[in-house]
Amino acid sequence: MLIYVIRHGQTDWNAERRLQGQKDIALNAIGREQARENGVALAALLAEEVGEYDFVSSPLLRTRDTMEIARAAMGLPPKDYRMDDRLVEVSFGDWEGLTIKQVKAVQPDRVRERNAAKWDFIPPGQDAESYEILSWRVGAWLQSVERRTVCVTHGGVIRSLFRLIADVSKAEAAEIEIPQDRILKIDLAGRLIDWL
Repeated sequence: MLIYVIRHGQTDWNAERRLQGQKDIALNAIGREQARENGVALAALLAEEVGEYDFVSSPLLRTRDTMEIARAAMGLPPKDYRMDDRLVEVSFGDWEGLTIKQVKAVQPDRVRERNAAKWDFIPPGQDAESYEILSWRVGAWLQSVERRTVCVTHGGVIRSLFRLIADVSKAEAAEIEIPQDRILKIDLAGRLIDWL
């Protein structure tokens, strides 16, 4: 079974390297163009088989907008997709909206702790998660996939997919580059995952 995954397009917070997490930040002009280009690429990849795919997105604004722009570029009704809360980005808790440099200025010990074990680190804050906790949500979503799917989600979710499908180490999964202008192809049957 195939899953094509797109990370949402760029936001101003991405450009400023802020910890975005579950804050509902809109796409910027670059992000809207990335979404359109990914839609054009998906249209070519899926061609006549597009009707066989389920389309699912994280419910956050940046992912919904990416999905709708991509679907429009594919010639599909923009809003004809579903949302799944399990695809929401990891929560950075009290650190959301800050850069790591800003956090380091006031909590250098916590940043060192994060750097030492990034995958398992839980930031301060009531709803904060580690990437490991996020991967439990993502794993539950992955097990629920019943047909070929196009998914728009977040960098942390994609990191979890690499860990769950390709058995990438915690250290590598926490640091892997997650582009916003490429499509990730997952072949669940062969347990293969790669950027197109």
